[in-house]
Amino acid sequence: MTEQDLRVIEICAGAGGQSLGLEKAGFEHELAVELDENAVNTLRRNRPHWKVAHGDVADPAVWNPADYAPEKLDGRPIDLFAGGVPCPPFSIAGKQLGASDERDLFAWAVEQVSILRPRALLLENVRGLSMPRFAGYRQHVLDRLGEFGYVAEWCLLQASDYGVPQLRPRFVLIAMAPDDFAYFHWPEPVGDPPHVGDVLLDLMKERGWEGAEEWAAKARGIAPTIVGGSKKHGGADLGPSRAKRAWAELGVDALGVHDHAPPYPEIRPMTPLGPKLTCKMVARIQGWNDDEFVWEFTGKKTSSYRQIGNAFPPPVAKALGLSIAAALNRTTERREHTPHNPADPIYQTLRAHGGFMTATELAAKLALEPEELERRLALLGQDFHIEIRNGSEPAAFKLGAFKAFMGQNDHIRHDRFEKHKARIS
Repeated sequence: MTEQDLRVIEICAGAGGQSLGLEKAGFEHELAVELDENAVNTLRRNRPHWKVAHGDVADPAVWNPADYAPEKLDGRPIDLFAGGVPCPPFSIAGKQLGASDERDLFAWAVEQVSILRPRALLLENVRGLSMPRFAGYRQHVLDRLGEFGYVAEWCLLQASDYGVPQLRPRFVLIAMAPDDFAYFHWPEPVGDPPHVGDVLLDLMKERGWEGAEEWAAKARGIAPTIVGGSKKHGGADLGPSRAKRAWAELGVDALGVHDHAPPYPEIRPMTPLGPKLTCKMVARIQGWNDDEFVWEFTGKKTSSYRQIGNAFPPPVAKALGLSIAAALNRTTERREHTPHNPADPIYQTLRAHGGFMTATELAAKLALEPEELERRLALLGQDFHIEIRNGSEPAAFKLGAFKAFMGQNDHIRHDRFEKHKARIS
């Protein structure tokens, strides 16, 4: 099997950052699914031959995973099931509602693995998902994939390790059948990323700005994380106060995005902070360029900025895609590898026990102080129903159902999604 034979189904495809990177790694899109109309238009503009489904990825009327099961594809499974499911449920900047957030599709995506039975799974999200708050959530994902016959591993990757001039950590989940996973190696870093000044110099000079060279000489660093924002808030903006300070140190005015490169008209002059970025400059910071990663964004400025800011950098997607393809094609060295996935001991203990355990029993078994046990139980209780038995004896706890949406017809996600659909990014 050659790399060109590899097929991918991508959900929550956005404007195509992951799509383009996977394509460069040799994957052909069998289907791309996206909710945002402007992002769908961008996908169709750049790849008119792709099948792109527009709508809620969990709506069977938009696409039915069963239609892409191996038996519906002449017995050959999809090679890769990939996606960048919504980040707000896990974002450090948000409320971290996790399984209780109507935008959460991570658990749902994992459930589709049992239907699609792909050779590999790639799901990426924000760094927040790697935090202790979601230890139980992550363990549930691993357990489900194990039940489906897959080996999985989480890894926190830095976009700056793959040529992207930006501080953009992404938490990535890869899963494969054991025989294929034995050939999987996380992509090696490619070296130090270029500086913002070097990356944007040609764009800053395109309208003849005389100060471009001087500006670029001072912009000797990489950018803070580009944030796409949400439809609940205003127009294009390069981030919160901390990010704006980091941009200011690079000589960039982060309060908004400009229509074009400097020099600017007198009615909207440059501020003492420096020039503003254009959408094309932001895309360059995300890894798109005029060479390998060429892409055109549709829609007005704010929409284009959000598409770019919410994307997965194409160079990172390509690096992951190449590693996945190498494993599936068995072109790398086989290794005996036990995935490194730090466990949630409370989740594992309660799940293994199956019944009620008192706080005293839990604390003794796990060597935890009562206050720490209470704190961890509270975290676990945000994503799982924890049954509590009170009475004359000490309180006892039992692990109940996972709260996340996994496709249940009676899940609260349906009503909440319809209510807030217009502002979901």
